Amino acid sequence: MSNTSILNDILDHNKKFVENHEYEKYETTKFPNKKMVILTCMDTRLLELLPKALNLGNGDAKIIKDAGALVSHPFGSVMRSILVALYQLKAQEVLVVAHYDCGMSGMKAEPVIDSMKERGITDETLNTLTYSGIDIKQWLQGFESVTDSVKHSVDMIKNHPLMPADVPVHGLVIDPKTGKLDLIVDGYQD
Repeated sequence: MSNTSILNDILDHNKKFVENHEYEKYETTKFPNKKMVILTCMDTRLLELLPKALNLGNGDAKIIKDAGALVSHPFGSVMRSILVALYQLKAQEVLVVAHYDCGMSGMKAEPVIDSMKERGITDETLNTLTYSGIDIKQWLQGFESVTDSVKHSVDMIKNHPLMPADVPVHGLVIDPKTGKLDLIVDGYQD
């Protein structure tokens, strides 16, 4: 399937979706019914499994997805999204939900950099990033332990200087096959 057929398939489906008023069953507000914001992984297995395993329907939660469910920078877009959800969109709790068998687990930067080079990124570009103070190898590095990664993200959120002290931040790991949740950090106990 070519890239243009992927986009055309999406646009064709969307046209029918709108014409048939299929959107009506998803109507809700921008405020999360269950007052939570969830940071989770972009893994394809979680697209439908995670909401079902957490008993979430459309409109129930703000969901932020990135590789590994990681807060890698205290002033990056993930943390900004969490703060906006709390301060402007009526969320009252934060859940970090990573998963077992994550692609970020044990990921090394070198194979990613090799793939970049194969697709046209030059050594000159990589060197420019290095000279600019960006440690590309550190930036692309995965994690060794999913539970430690969840604890790290929970700590980054909980200890952020702009984070309200009364907001519980929970950490969980989901099984991408069964949907079973393992509690790593109970935000009510902090």
